[in-house]
Amino acid sequence: MALLPTITGPRDLDRLSPEQLTELASEIRTFLIENVARTGGHLGPNLGVVELTIAMHRVFRSPDDPFIFDTGHQSYVHKILTGRQDFSGLRSRDGLAGYPQRSESPHDVVESSHASSSLSWADGISRALSRTGRRDHHVVAVVGDGSLTGGMTWEALNNISDDNDRNLVIIVNDNGRSYAPTIGGMARYLNRVRAAGAYRTLRTSSDSLFRALGPWARAVYRGVRGGTHGFLSRFVNNESLYSNLDIKYFGPIDGHDIPTLLETLELAKRYQAPVIVHVITEKGRGYAPALEDEADQFHAVGKIDPATGETLGSGGGTAWTSVFADELVTVGEQRPDVIAVTAAMLRPTGLKPFADRFPGRVYDVGIAEQHAVASAAGLAYGGLHPVVAIYATFMNRAFDQVMMDVALHRAGVTFVLDRAGVTGPDGPSHHGIWDLAMLQIVPGIRIAAPRDAARLRELLHEAVAVEDAPTVVRFPRGNVGDELPAIERLSDGTDVLARNDQQDVLIVGIGPMAQVAVDVAHRLHSQGIGATVIDPRWAVPVAPSVVQLAAQHRIVITIEDGIRVGGVGTRIRQVLREAGIDTAVDELGVPDEFISHASREQILEDAGLVAPKIAHDVVAQVLGTRVPKARASEDAGEWTAADAAPEDAGRRADD
Repeated sequence: MALLPTITGPRDLDRLSPEQLTELASEIRTFLIENVARTGGHLGPNLGVVELTIAMHRVFRSPDDPFIFDTGHQSYVHKILTGRQDFSGLRSRDGLAGYPQRSESPHDVVESSHASSSLSWADGISRALSRTGRRDHHVVAVVGDGSLTGGMTWEALNNISDDNDRNLVIIVNDNGRSYAPTIGGMARYLNRVRAAGAYRTLRTSSDSLFRALGPWARAVYRGVRGGTHGFLSRFVNNESLYSNLDIKYFGPIDGHDIPTLLETLELAKRYQAPVIVHVITEKGRGYAPALEDEADQFHAVGKIDPATGETLGSGGGTAWTSVFADELVTVGEQRPDVIAVTAAMLRPTGLKPFADRFPGRVYDVGIAEQHAVASAAGLAYGGLHPVVAIYATFMNRAFDQVMMDVALHRAGVTFVLDRAGVTGPDGPSHHGIWDLAMLQIVPGIRIAAPRDAARLRELLHEAVAVEDAPTVVRFPRGNVGDELPAIERLSDGTDVLARNDQQDVLIVGIGPMAQVAVDVAHRLHSQGIGATVIDPRWAVPVAPSVVQLAAQHRIVITIEDGIRVGGVGTRIRQVLREAGIDTAVDELGVPDEFISHASREQILEDAGLVAPKIAHDVVAQVLGTRVPKARASEDAGEWTAADAAPEDAGRRADD
């Protein structure tokens, strides 16, 4: 009889024997492979923590003992054991979130999926439990070895060691990888522990010997194993890493050996002070395609064939990231001073081809965005031009360094923000919707938003040519759409994408929203309303042509896939007011709220950032100020556009 269907909550684990727990682990791995293959998601990290998560829920009492996952992409097993086994809608609207989410379960505590913050949460919660008389509760934080490259982790450890009067268990899930192999001095240190011949040989041989000798020998082995671990950890000089912080250390232990995990976690539970449990696991455990994947061991996958691991239904097309990756190599060939910086995301941000072509010209700083940006300022001071490639959501973490280290010092640093705007299935912490509003307040900054692949290539070259200020090139997740050529490029670099001799509405499309802007113009034209569509290319600062064109139109509509509060539209409105131009401005963007997981298309439709909705609202607004002379498109004036009208261009905007 299968065990997994009988698990409706963590306490169902209490009745299972260690052998049954091992059987359950096998069933969970099969469940993960079959289900994540259908939906996509974080597969490798979860395959690596099956036994660990089972042991945690067996020993501790969630949610009374809060569990905190850093970063949360390894929480699928936790979801399964806490009554959430419907993975059919994983990372889709109304389905399970890809990260912990409080609205799903009281077992989920921290929703943010940004690395290195878990120990700060654990520090605060454990202090609160101690101060409010709940000393019988434990806080359990799971932090990956990759997160140890982040400064917040060490700031938290410094404070945790200052107060031993609380029950806090820190589990270091050490698989030698973040997205890719963990880098830096900490990684080398842990690699020596993981690969120590004395530890592996003695641990494996002792285990085999005592198990073979029968029950009495296994009992003796369990009794001495804790002492052996202590001896071995000292032998490989690992415990010294934490001893100076006054935090008790257990390990390293096999993260796939359930009896060992149970015994060690029980010891940690009884210690009644902060303790670190060092667990060595294998990312992608039990799934050959993941283990054979040298890139990231199936850290995150789309829909795949569960038997082979091959990607299904990619649909073709070229990813924005790939366009950037190829063009940066071209830039590097032309500019030997250009180097690249990544925060533990060499492949996801497209820097791998550059690293292959120019070994030694890429610096991976680990999960440490603040350090990456400040270090880039130093590189610029030394005569280089750094290109810092970061997901837009993670740029939030380094705002102070952009402001005070790069911009204040007028450093020539180019930031390339992947996954900018609405990203979709990864949920609120991964949307890149804050970058335009956040970064445009930095003095002297220049922000480019390419609408297609050709513009991404040219804007990247323009960005690295700036040596006295920070530049930003942002683009969304997914594949690049068709090229959207301009019918004219104005002297300041603004592209005109569509024009009508009847100047009613000026539509400013930012980046990928330029296509939406053109579609809106087609719909307005069919209603006898004239529209001009422009793409500034450089969204910040506001180009003079935007001001001039705004003065010639009755209404300005700005469309961006960032938050509308403080976005590019707000900046344009302010510039117009300063110029004494009273043209009405409608700023369209994403609402200033945390947006749950759904597809990009669903989220944009919810926000009203689709052509039918925008055109409908513009028609209502224009008809409130005048009656068009003609409704038929052939009477609406001469029309010029960069591309053919869509098939439904003749439909009414409110159809």
